[in-house]
Amino acid sequence: MSTKLINEVKIKFIETFNEAPLLVFSPGRINLIGEHTDYNEGFVFPAAVDKGIAAAIQKSNSGHCTAIALDLDSTIEFELDKLKPSPEGSWENYVLGVVAEIQKKNIVVGNFNIVFKGDIPGGAGMSSSAALENSVVFGLNELFDLGLTKHDMILISQKAEHNYVGVKCGIMDQYASMFGVENNALHLDCRTVESKPFEINFKDHQLMLINTNVKHSLSDSAYNDRRAVCESISDLLGIKALRDATEADLEKVKDKVAPENYQKALYAIQENKRTLKAAKAIEDADLDTLGTLIYQSHEGLSNKYKVSCDELDFLVEQAKKNKHVLGARMMGGGFGGCTINLVAKTEAKAFADVASQAYKKKFDKDCSVYFVKLSNGTHIVK
Repeated sequence: MSTKLINEVKIKFIETFNEAPLLVFSPGRINLIGEHTDYNEGFVFPAAVDKGIAAAIQKSNSGHCTAIALDLDSTIEFELDKLKPSPEGSWENYVLGVVAEIQKKNIVVGNFNIVFKGDIPGGAGMSSSAALENSVVFGLNELFDLGLTKHDMILISQKAEHNYVGVKCGIMDQYASMFGVENNALHLDCRTVESKPFEINFKDHQLMLINTNVKHSLSDSAYNDRRAVCESISDLLGIKALRDATEADLEKVKDKVAPENYQKALYAIQENKRTLKAAKAIEDADLDTLGTLIYQSHEGLSNKYKVSCDELDFLVEQAKKNKHVLGARMMGGGFGGCTINLVAKTEAKAFADVASQAYKKKFDKDCSVYFVKLSNGTHIVK
């Protein structure tokens, strides 16, 4: 967590509203493996990171609410009895949606002011949206003593994304951001919404992110489309979600679904299995197996689920050329964002330099390299 970030929102809040705010930090997340399995009620393996959203929040006596997105230099004012979504793609929907979903529970929220700023790289697939939603609901819960549990709060954040932002996301991002444990990844069962923490100590290896710095416009519509495909095939199989299907089950309905949709469902079933195998590999300190599973995950995301892009595939191919990288894959919803790489600590910088130079030569644009620490979830900053 960046002290500088916390101080920036605090100073801006005091300058603007002349009073001391409550300070909240809500982290972004990475995901070791288990992509697009959360809305199939399967398993995922996320971890909160030390980059996120810092928010300064306090009650308002002005008769309305004010929200300031400091890094966008953008301000909105709104009234609590006149909430409605802004045009698609606006940051304010993450704030308005959270308030609206709290109100739907017949819980009264008073007027408030909020200033927030993040250090999650834009479009990196590290869930800045979930971090923002969680910071708002956590801050409001604290300010107005709403009596919400952390589980209540992540469901409010998720519904805000569904109903105000228009992305039918699973629960992974909000869960990882809210429940993160320092130095641990969470093996999360998205049906029971319960997780087991796994201490992440890869000894002489580490995780490294490489951001393509691209975000193709397909992402939101493609996400909703793939969720609809998975749900329709679950209905065809007479099951609650693809988490309950085997490859043999899918084979029985192969002639009833389009070939590309069969491949998408096959990916979801296989990825869920890989996530369970990855937990065993981490428990056994078997990094070679973990790396193989991570590479298999990317192959499925790219060729079966079709959510990768040229830039992501190129970076994974660069990883495969380097014997010091045990595994690499795209991370997040797809069509841009980061690859996550499991690389020898002593070779990480050299690999980053070679991959960055090759990427620049191929696409005439820069990629960005990040090393992150695994952190605690959303919390009050004293």
